Amino acid sequence: MAARRPSSFADLGVPRALVDVLATRGITTPFPIQAATLPDALAGRDILGRGRTGSGKTYAFVVPLLARLAASRAPRRPGRPRALILAPTRELATQIEASLTPLAETLALRVCTVFGGVSARPQIAALRDGVDVAVACPGRLADHVRSGHARLDEVEITVLDEADHMADLGFLPVVRQLLDATPPDGQRMLFSATLDAAVDVLVRRYLHRPVTHSVDPPAAQVPDMAHHMLHVRADDRLPVLVDLTAAPGRTLVFTRTKRGAKVLARRLAAAGVPAVELHGNLAQNARTRNLADFAAGRARTLVATDIAARGIHVDDVTLVIHADPPAEHKAYLHRSGRTARAGAGGTVVTLMTDDQVADVRDLARRAGITSTTTRLRVGDPLLTKIAPGQRSLVRPSATTVPHPVGAQRTGSGKRTASTAGAGRGQHTAHTAHTAHTVHTAHTARTARTAGAAGAGRGQRPVASQRTAGAERTAAGPRTPIRDGGGAAAFSTRSRPGRRAR
Repeated sequence: MAARRPSSFADLGVPRALVDVLATRGITTPFPIQAATLPDALAGRDILGRGRTGSGKTYAFVVPLLARLAASRAPRRPGRPRALILAPTRELATQIEASLTPLAETLALRVCTVFGGVSARPQIAALRDGVDVAVACPGRLADHVRSGHARLDEVEITVLDEADHMADLGFLPVVRQLLDATPPDGQRMLFSATLDAAVDVLVRRYLHRPVTHSVDPPAAQVPDMAHHMLHVRADDRLPVLVDLTAAPGRTLVFTRTKRGAKVLARRLAAAGVPAVELHGNLAQNARTRNLADFAAGRARTLVATDIAARGIHVDDVTLVIHADPPAEHKAYLHRSGRTARAGAGGTVVTLMTDDQVADVRDLARRAGITSTTTRLRVGDPLLTKIAPGQRSLVRPSATTVPHPVGAQRTGSGKRTASTAGAGRGQHTAHTAHTAHTVHTAHTARTARTAGAAGAGRGQRPVASQRTAGAERTAAGPRTPIRDGGGAAAFSTRSRPGRRAR
């Protein structure tokens, strides 16, 4: 018997105006989580939805939320949003808003985001003017509620996205305070990759006879995601990373700590890989800028802590690398879920040294994934099979600029006043240092650098790519990157259970 064709959004009851906007964005066929939940959500029922990361949960709640707000025709009132979407991180809130706003504008509905790390004044002004939908992180919204700038007594629909992650981050007490401030008879939808005990507390307390839709088991392996465990020597970790990230396509690299992300991003940039960092120590404007550079292709590698393991969606991330293996299997699944999204394929690589082999094998078993384990050295042909294509490293430019902020040494040994990579049409970084030599993927030489490697013509280096100082390594065996307690790793060792954001 032939498989039943998926329903269209119109067949599921989505209003024509929203169907048309979705079509202009190339979204015409519902994903399983959307097909399962939309009829019940459009009917006003409470929803408990589970689907792996990248399964399309955002439109599963955005579409019915907007359709129901448009149908209710209740007026906007100052400081009283009509719908509330709670998200655990600023990046996720921003991406929800990006999906939400084009649809909301079609229905003449107003949206605002509320999160910390930025000035509260624009948020207060937007709330005062009246909004239909507030997309918020719990902490900053609670601040506005306490100060009287927001009231939640007219919220018709509440959505909790990535509820398990909010529990992991310790937000549940604040989330409960916010939910207690919403009308008890409002519609509530909770979406999560996993439904553990902490999430169950929210379900039992705040959802009324919810309809449960689970489109896959929590540890389901994505069919189009290939997993590789690479057993490497400590001093081969950086050159192996350079080889993989120098391949075509976007790569997301995870480290255990914020300092590890900062150090690794700068060392990759020094080796000629356009890389930026994303972690909790960055100011919000730097986080936004670096993520935008990654999404636009100005930096093809993003080095991040687990802050990017949830809610970060960038199209065409072909490779995820665990430079530091995560502490537990749920983190592995969420990190890996940044690739092979929305039906696309992807590859996941975990680097492990001798003392990490047993832990990584246990991690794979708990995650329920089937992986290929290989011991290799830099230059192994398998690296090209994992990340196909011509390797490309960005060499520094010797072009002078009108307003030098430093001096760089050209290939001939002369010094010219220049910023790193200040070629035609480029923006410059905050430093003027450039690499004297560029590390190639299949040699044992590393870059001698005092700053970020410059970008080629038309590419923009980012300030976060500055290096801390000059490094020199002999052409023979490398010195491992050592942080914290002499551990050959990109991250400092942290206490068990401690999370880097």
